[in-house]
Amino acid sequence: MSEDRIPDEDWATIVSNVPIVSVDLIIRTDDGVVLGRRQNEPAKGEWFVPGGRVKKNETLRKAVHRVAREELGIEVEIIESLGVYEHIYNASDVKDAGGKHYLANGFVVRSPQENFTLNDQHAEIRIFDPMNVPDMHPYVYGFLKDAGFYSFD
Repeated sequence: MSEDRIPDEDWATIVSNVPIVSVDLIIRTDDGVVLGRRQNEPAKGEWFVPGGRVKKNETLRKAVHRVAREELGIEVEIIESLGVYEHIYNASDVKDAGGKHYLANGFVVRSPQENFTLNDQHAEIRIFDPMNVPDMHPYVYGFLKDAGFYSFD
């Protein structure tokens, strides 16, 4: 067990009682936006932006870089912070937690790398034209809209 991993019992207590502070990465490429098909709840099976929780004493910007490395095996450049989004789900990866609540900090980032390494969070990673994303979760639409992908709204 890594030293920063929260034991399952403690994680269940946290998820059941408080919002999780996270970073979500809106990764721009020349061909579109990077999304991963989630393997875990919440939003299992849907195309979603990569993201993860912020660890204690970790700045948001450091969390962005760590999540990019851990989830995709890439380095990123932060372009802008989109601010905080409140995401509330009925489903959770924790049994009997009553859903999951995030305070998600959205960051627009770029990476010269387009070869991604999968971890246990995503079944696959793809670059999408933002106008043609299947099974797009409404929260993803909000990120992409605020990142300037949909200027007609």
